[in-house]
Amino acid sequence: MRVDTGKDTGRTFTEIVQPDQTRQLHQGEKVVVAYEPSAPKDLQYSVADVNRQFPMALLAGIFALAVVVVGRLRGVMALVALAVSFLVLTLFILPAILQGSNPLLVAVVGSSAIMLIALYMCHGLSARTSVAVLGTLISLSLIGALGSLFIGWAALTGNTDDNTGLIHGLYPSIDMSGLLLAGVIIGSLGVLDDVTVTQTSAVWELHEANPSMGWRGLYRAGIRIGRDHIASVVNTLVLAYAGAALPLLLLFSIAQSSVGTVANSELVAEEIVRTLVGSIGLVASVPVTTALAALVVSADRTGPAVPAGTQPVPARGGRGRRRKR
Repeated sequence: MRVDTGKDTGRTFTEIVQPDQTRQLHQGEKVVVAYEPSAPKDLQYSVADVNRQFPMALLAGIFALAVVVVGRLRGVMALVALAVSFLVLTLFILPAILQGSNPLLVAVVGSSAIMLIALYMCHGLSARTSVAVLGTLISLSLIGALGSLFIGWAALTGNTDDNTGLIHGLYPSIDMSGLLLAGVIIGSLGVLDDVTVTQTSAVWELHEANPSMGWRGLYRAGIRIGRDHIASVVNTLVLAYAGAALPLLLLFSIAQSSVGTVANSELVAEEIVRTLVGSIGLVASVPVTTALAALVVSADRTGPAVPAGTQPVPARGGRGRRRKR
């Protein structure tokens, strides 16, 4: 191996790769190395991982290009909002949790900030966007309340794998169950934005197509659209969590464990609570946002003012004045 960066640029060292290792290295392949100055000179450098910077940067570039080409100005604003969301996550949420703040409170504040920035930046300052914001806040509050209830009731610790165990060992002050709940809230936020914005836009379009429709009619028409949205979104959320837990599910399948045993294990119970609590919040967001949008848009029925005394006198239909004989 040859070191390409750092103070030892040009230095070479030998790395022994066993034939049965999962990762095999090839000539000319770029890798990331770890440096231990206290080790013997021949053992100071070791291969830590493969260098994936170029494929990751290329994939990010393709994603950004696709968003801009299809979304145009909205796509550019969406990318800016995504960058701001990442900054809120890395500069506020993570440091606050590491400093010992309540993970639930940090997640609620951080998620609200991300939602406000993303929605108003992408959709503009309008009553329509404000309704979507309010519907999202109500649904997030429901997810937080249900998540707190069932995580405590199911006695989920949030400390179920090597990563969470390492975090707990390094930072014992962090509430791991609260961290689990914070993950549920942040993970549900993206899909919630999609549902609330879609429902609000649907009600607004219905009102523009038929301005005389009252709020009950708007709600009934909007909820019919929402039912189709619920079916697809819930399925998307469940499959997303199932895909993330696929290796774990495969492990239980190999062990030939029963469904009850699998569901009762804390590893799977966490994913079940995460999925179902998030899905309940998504389902609830449809009627809540639809009702709010219907009430707001139906209240805006102002027409041109007519001065007093100038109202036209309605004509008597079908009959003229009787002529005297």
